[in-house]
This record gives sequence, C-alpha cells and structure tokens, in this order.
Amino acid sequence: MPPSFNLPFVLSVAGAFLTSAVVAVIYVWPALRAMPRYDALRLLATFHAFRFLGMNFMVTGFVSPQLSADFAGQVGWGDLIAAALALLAMTALSWRWSIAMPMVWIFNVWGTLGLLNAYYMGVKIGDPGLFGAGIYIPALYVPLLLVSHVMVFMILARSASAEARDGSSDAAPVNPSAAR
Repeated sequence: MPPSFNLPFVLSVAGAFLTSAVVAVIYVWPALRAMPRYDALRLLATFHAFRFLGMNFMVTGFVSPQLSADFAGQVGWGDLIAAALALLAMTALSWRWSIAMPMVWIFNVWGTLGLLNAYYMGVKIGDPGLFGAGIYIPALYVPLLLVSHVMVFMILARSASAEARDGSSDAAPVNPSAAR
C-alpha cells in the first residue's frame, strides 16, 4: 500500500456510503416513490441547497494551510454552484416551470460530477489530515449527497420510462399510487 493510504479514513468513507445506501433503501426510497415526482425531486434538491458548506475548504484555519488552493477552490466554488443550481431546481419544481426537469438534470449532473471530481482530487492529495475540520465533509456529507444524487437519477429514469409507457407529461406530477 502507498504510504499515503489512510485505512481509517477509507473505512470511514466506505461505512458512510454503506450506511447511507441502507438508510436510503429502507426508509427514504419508499417514501420518495409514494410522493408525486415533482415533490420527491424538490425534497432531494433541498438537501443539496446546503452544498455551500464546501466553501469552508477556502476558509483560513478551517483546513490545513498546506491544502492545495486549487483543490479548495474547485471544491468550494463547485459546491456553491451546485447549491445555486439546487435552489433553482427547487424553484422551478415548486412553480412547475417548463424548465423544471432540465434544471433537475443540470443540477444533478453538475453536483454528481463535482463530488466525484472532489474525491478524485482528494485521492491525489493523499492526506485527509489536510482537510482539518472539513474531514466530515468527504467522510460523511459527500456519501449522503452521492446517494441522494443516485435517487434523483432513479426518479428521473423511472419518470421517463413511465412517461413513455403511459404518455404522461413532465408537467403533471406522477400519481403516487401508480409509482408503487
């Protein structure tokens, strides 16, 4: 194993992914499936509206001074954009704007790619100790966010296939009893 490999951190992240997935499958997904599509997507987008927390990687003293400014900037600004896109998607879904579904796709793709990029860059850094107080973000918050992104993709895919099957429109919420 490379000297920078940190088994406790890797196990912590893996545990967060496993727990997030189990909780999602047992509790969250059944509740989301019973909700109208727009409401379920709005609820998941709401969780991502807090992505401004990634800006903390750029706060002096929050992370180690040795943490790459490039990493901190990409994570911080990328998360802020993801939060803004989530807020726009929430608004579009709430008002049933015609751009609601494209906004959800944009927010979800941007947010997913941003998190995967942050993990990739973090692995290249190799020392999670440089995250300082921000260690909880990749160890707990990011797994929760990625699992919720997967649920958004599942709702979008399910809705597209349901729409093709029964000719329903994106503008109308899915009948909760039909989604079961």
